[in-house]
Amino acid sequence: QVQLVESGGGLVQAGGSLRLSCVVSGRTFSNYAMGWFRQAPGREREFVAAINWGVGNTLYADSVKGRFTISRDNAKNTVYLQMNSLKPEDTAVYYCATKRPGSSWYNREPTSYDYWGQGTQVTVSS
Repeated sequence: QVQLVESGGGLVQAGGSLRLSCVVSGRTFSNYAMGWFRQAPGREREFVAAINWGVGNTLYADSVKGRFTISRDNAKNTVYLQMNSLKPEDTAVYYCATKRPGSSWYNREPTSYDYWGQGTQVTVSS
């Protein structure tokens, strides 16, 4: 059974930083691309960042480029999202997800991911 568990969310002031973690079990972690998504109240789930399975190529939404960094530690089955210079509009529930086998790692659609964590709340105050 594949499980993803996120942690690291919380309340932070604008301009601050948070580091999210996502531990994956039940799947050979190093074989799969990973992604981070977020969902704010009343809005659709949106792509934030992705990292592929091999050399660690990364992909970011324009809204977070230059502020957020995705990374992975295959030895720990963990993917991270370092979030700097946070803004109130970054407030959302953040989810990690594993790429569906056969889907291109740069496909940003949520449907290209098959397993999801429970989410962690990030709140940025102004």
